[in-house]
Amino acid sequence: MTKIIAVTMGDPAGIGPEIIIKALAEGEFSAAPVVVVGCAFTLRRILALGITPPAELKIISRPDEAYFAPGVINVIDEPLQDPEELKPGVVQAQAGDLAYRCVKRAAELALAGEVQAIATAPLNKEALHAAGHIYPGHTELLAKLTHSRDYAMVLYTDRLKVIHVSTHIALRKFLDTLSRERIETVIRMADTFLKRVGFSHPRIAVAGVNPHAGEHGLFGDEEINIVNPAVAAMRAKGLDVAGACPPDTVFLQTYEGQYDMVVAMYHDQGHIPLKLLGFYDGVNITAGLPFIRTSADHGTAFDIAWTGKAKSDSMAISIKLAMQLA
Repeated sequence: MTKIIAVTMGDPAGIGPEIIIKALAEGEFSAAPVVVVGCAFTLRRILALGITPPAELKIISRPDEAYFAPGVINVIDEPLQDPEELKPGVVQAQAGDLAYRCVKRAAELALAGEVQAIATAPLNKEALHAAGHIYPGHTELLAKLTHSRDYAMVLYTDRLKVIHVSTHIALRKFLDTLSRERIETVIRMADTFLKRVGFSHPRIAVAGVNPHAGEHGLFGDEEINIVNPAVAAMRAKGLDVAGACPPDTVFLQTYEGQYDMVVAMYHDQGHIPLKLLGFYDGVNITAGLPFIRTSADHGTAFDIAWTGKAKSDSMAISIKLAMQLA
């Protein structure tokens, strides 16, 4: 049975439609088993600009109707409310609503077994909220749609992999809600994820919260009271896990091969090193969902939307990884 990947358009006013066409119209993914969930009218507008390789759009209603051939992009059409009024590079409620509907449709297909994984193009949180869909991002939206309780964001490159204890919450709230139970859950998800992608004996490092991982309580006691007990508990269960590790060195140590993944405590702690080292080829993965979900690890880039300047590397790698994991 052919394993089909659904690719969601993301915010149509951003670079999503462009990088999807670039990733699928030629090269190794031309004729790949991929269906795009998005606005066909917008894809045609992008193609008419001549900023992407040429492609033929095949409109389908179900994944099993797809025809995979070089230069053919299969599209499950989710039309914009007023597609002719869509303006590139501008926050618009109808664009946010489309991004939501594309993710919802793809999740339904995955839960029904009609596709085996989802790769998502970037959405714009402001547009999403303007449309009345109040989610911090893809991770939380997909967790809600799939009723997933334990989930985490993974940032993935060949040499650095990071999983997050928390993501889209204020730093003060993170400190107030940090718990041993959540850290243990994320360590367990890290171990499961790494084994799924081919690491037979995962080596996991857990970053500390404070400078120098608190330095024995001199700069904070979260490591003593929360992080270290969680690490000890998971080590007692047989996992190869170290920590709390000083955050200013553990990412470099992992990049150089000492560990296979870092458990980052909060959003920017994990995102800054990953995006510095792998901005164009990093992939965002949601661990803990009932299906594989990968994503281009960058935003909608409204400043260059529909100009031909957008790079499709991260989108292409996210599709490739979704296919491998599926």
